Amino acid sequence: MAKMMSVKPVQQTKNAVDRLFQFMNLMAWTCLLIGVVTSLWNITHFSDTNMTLMVGIGFLIGSVFIYTSGAALHLLSHKLEQLEDRAEDRS
Repeated sequence: MAKMMSVKPVQQTKNAVDRLFQFMNLMAWTCLLIGVVTSLWNITHFSDTNMTLMVGIGFLIGSVFIYTSGAALHLLSHKLEQLEDRAEDRS
């Protein structure tokens, strides 16, 4: 009985983490695209006073952080799922 009750929340959590990973992946690619476009908008004026270049570089760096955070969350959830499966197998 307890085993049946614990399966549903784990499955809901897995689905939520998968949806969050997909959303973060989409946001990371969107930020990357925005960063490339804004960086190349006025590339001829290559200095720290070029606001579009600085914003574009910020979006490029932000996209890497978003993707890395989403990938770490996804990997962590898979690792916890494997540990839960091993614990169930032992009992």
